[in-house]
Amino acid sequence: MPIIPEIKLLKGFCAITFGETQENVKKIFGEPEEIQTLSDEILNTSSLVFHYWDHGFSLFFDNNKNKTFCSAEIDNKESLLFGQKIFALKEKELTELMLSNGFKLNDTETHEWGEKRLSFDAAGLDCYFENNKMVSVNFGILDSEDNFYYYAN
Repeated sequence: MPIIPEIKLLKGFCAITFGETQENVKKIFGEPEEIQTLSDEILNTSSLVFHYWDHGFSLFFDNNKNKTFCSAEIDNKESLLFGQKIFALKEKELTELMLSNGFKLNDTETHEWGEKRLSFDAAGLDCYFENNKMVSVNFGILDSEDNFYYYAN
């Protein structure tokens, strides 16, 4: 049965909540097709990534925060946000949807290779567009200034 990815801003993804263990995630989605470790020595971060390529998403677990689920990256065109297929939205439609749900657009950036990022900081959401079409979505828990993660209930 195909998984319909559902983005639950500040809460989680599909049936899992931020702060979930790797074992519980595997119970829901099964074994990942690939596992990768990403580290950034400048930011002092390290994540374990479960890639579910066939389902169109990757789940990130913060190695510095009890190895729990902290963010997701999605490119599955069936993904839902507030009940709408997010990948069908143009930039303006996305901005309007987010605003109608209490989240304003904070920042945009166009990279030299042409990809454009729209950031909704209070929602922990970044959306990426190429040629005016959404190509990927990243979202996760918020990291406050004291480096403490906020897990929404």
